[in-house]
Amino acid sequence: MTTLSDALDRADAGRAWHDGLNILLHDRDTTESALREAAAAAPAGGLLAATPVVLKDNIASALLPTTCGSRILAGYRSPFAATAVERLRAAGGVVVGVANMDEFAMGSSTEHSAYGPTRNPLDPTRVPGGSSGGSAAAVAAGIAPIALGSETGGSVRQPASFCGIVGVKPTYGRVSRFGLVAFASSLDNIGVFGATVRDAARGLQAIAGRDPNDATSAAVPVGEYVGAATERLDGLVVGVPREYFPESLDPALRARTDRALDVLRAAGATVREVSLPHTEYAIPVYYIIAPAECSSNLARFDGVRYGPRAEADGLRAMYEQTRQRGFGDEVTRRILLGTYVLSHGYYDAYYKKAQAVRQRITQDFTATFSDGVDVLFTPTTPGPAFALGAITDPYEMYLSDIYTVTANLAGIPGMSVPIGRVAGLPVGGQLLARHFDEATMFRVAYALEQAGLAGADT
Repeated sequence: MTTLSDALDRADAGRAWHDGLNILLHDRDTTESALREAAAAAPAGGLLAATPVVLKDNIASALLPTTCGSRILAGYRSPFAATAVERLRAAGGVVVGVANMDEFAMGSSTEHSAYGPTRNPLDPTRVPGGSSGGSAAAVAAGIAPIALGSETGGSVRQPASFCGIVGVKPTYGRVSRFGLVAFASSLDNIGVFGATVRDAARGLQAIAGRDPNDATSAAVPVGEYVGAATERLDGLVVGVPREYFPESLDPALRARTDRALDVLRAAGATVREVSLPHTEYAIPVYYIIAPAECSSNLARFDGVRYGPRAEADGLRAMYEQTRQRGFGDEVTRRILLGTYVLSHGYYDAYYKKAQAVRQRITQDFTATFSDGVDVLFTPTTPGPAFALGAITDPYEMYLSDIYTVTANLAGIPGMSVPIGRVAGLPVGGQLLARHFDEATMFRVAYALEQAGLAGADT
């Protein structure tokens, strides 16, 4: 078990600070001071008793700055902690650091941060994924067995796949978003990374449940995640959506997914091909809805209430210069796109139509689960982690979320589990389940983990 002192020692050994892999923000002294304060307040027992936990930089801790990887929030410290953080602490968890991220969670590689890119600890020439790449890298580097990230379109599952760990996006409303800095409010989730399936289960078990501070959190009983492991999957139906297995799929990745499906069959599950016909519209729908909500949510960052302020002649000039200096290129791009699709004359043509197609995507999942399918299995990503700087075209970067955005649009839970390696790099298999049925995902994930697929190479 990783101790609190182990966490910082491993951070040092793994060069987790800015001069190395750039996983953790702030310096060791600042982090250590906050750690001592958190450790002193932690209960002696609990589900997470003295377990080190790393937070993504958009989840308020009150002890350390929350900057969202942005210059516009440099030095900002929230006066309160997120509900998820308070629940981690109540369960005995101790926050040992804040992880780097794509600015305001807008990115798929953790290259879009005011603090520089984070490197994948398994291969420092490659990205850890994003936008929660720092959190995933912290777990992969052994700094902590559990980390919190956020997901709007795949930002937990994709980096989990790239870093060879477990990543869970719960059902929308399962975990309180209070204290999570908003990107796209109808899509955002707080998710959990774990070194193992059990670690991820412990993390989600600790933070799940209704929160009166978040009107979107659901009063639905929380399942048993830690105890979901079983030796057999008899009676379980696994759906394989044909839209996620195109002819262009990397043959090596297909071989890994086929092996995973063989494991599930051997455990007693029935595997059935299914169709989710509106999947092809997911990327354009997501990149209309998410930027539109981003444009609205990020309007609050204007130099008045948060972060540094540009000195300028007049209020309007101050707003403009603060935002120009404070936001990076990717955030600016999405704000402009979102403002455009919400503008007069384009709202009906783009945003309203995208919301209608979003409902069709949701209905595809509902129909499939109603037809007797318990869980869906797909690749998490089109391939393993790509090289730092390899993707410069924004659209090509957006396509890295092609297998993950549907779960966010539909609000269903999703999970990535290591299923092997392609060319020496980890790849993940994705599990998708009906609303609030995270327990079934964990049950299947345990079976895949026990089969020892993670280290298998093609």
